[in-house]
Amino acid sequence: MPEDAPGVAPEAAEDAAVADDPRPFRRGVGIVLLNPDGLVFVGQRLDMPGAWQMPQGGIDGGETPAQAAVRELFEETGVREARLLAETRDWLSYDLPRSLSTGRLWKGRFRGQTQKWFAFRFTGRDEDIDLAAHLPQEFCTWAWQPADQVAAAIVPFKQPVYQQVFAAFADLVRPAA
Repeated sequence: MPEDAPGVAPEAAEDAAVADDPRPFRRGVGIVLLNPDGLVFVGQRLDMPGAWQMPQGGIDGGETPAQAAVRELFEETGVREARLLAETRDWLSYDLPRSLSTGRLWKGRFRGQTQKWFAFRFTGRDEDIDLAAHLPQEFCTWAWQPADQVAAAIVPFKQPVYQQVFAAFADLVRPAA
């Protein structure tokens, strides 16, 4: 992560997710956008300074996961110049910490997310990335980073999913030098 992106401290034990939560997972998609060097696009969230993540979002009614990934990629990055490379075989899930799952996100209806992940090769120019292409804007700034740096800097409750994603796409991403 850039130097101004401090790591996020682990959640306190009292904020831990509850494994036997009966609420469903929200279905969504995640996007690994790779530049020609195998570096990963990561954006700093506009609503959470210091929090960086890859593009992701929900699946709208009538959409396939692949269609949702293309839509979310454009909405969050302005990118249309990308080629689909791969998708994860399985859906990958994470539980939200209690502080986020009890009403702050999705009106408390979901315990977390289950996501299908897609890898895309960016075929445009960096100037084609437009974080304000669709409102509301998700990210305030962005960077290309090695996959292991992205996985290490994500909020702790998403780290296992990011590690699984990068393991699934290991032949596509470039590790830190």
